Amino acid sequence: MDLVEVSPYAEPPVCRIMDYGKWLYEQKRKVKRGQKKQLITVLKEIRLRPKIDSHDRQIKVNHARKFLEKGHKVQFTMLFRGREMIYVDHGLEIMEEILDTLEDVARLERGAKRIGRRMTMVVTPNKQGQTD
Repeated sequence: MDLVEVSPYAEPPVCRIMDYGKWLYEQKRKVKRGQKKQLITVLKEIRLRPKIDSHDRQIKVNHARKFLEKGHKVQFTMLFRGREMIYVDHGLEIMEEILDTLEDVARLERGAKRIGRRMTMVVTPNKQGQTD
């Protein structure tokens, strides 16, 4: 047993006789139990280019579908290099097609937005689409 000062600033200071090692162990357990119940969201990124072939795009969409079914968020990033900056509207069409393909398992969190030479879109899983 240990003599532990509980409240040093009280008048008079408050002390308690307790097993301090056991108390620390229980505090650690309490923190671990709290962390176990937390839902951790993971953001997965899938990179695309505006000249991507339809088959390659379908493979990447299938990867995104698997991530969404696991409960992860997915960020699609369209990279434009050099003269591809002319085809920003084509990149937006590709993003919309991807969103239409994934509408059964995902909902749009942040729409397609262009920042410099990148266009990003974030989708999150539907509530009924989660299996974890």
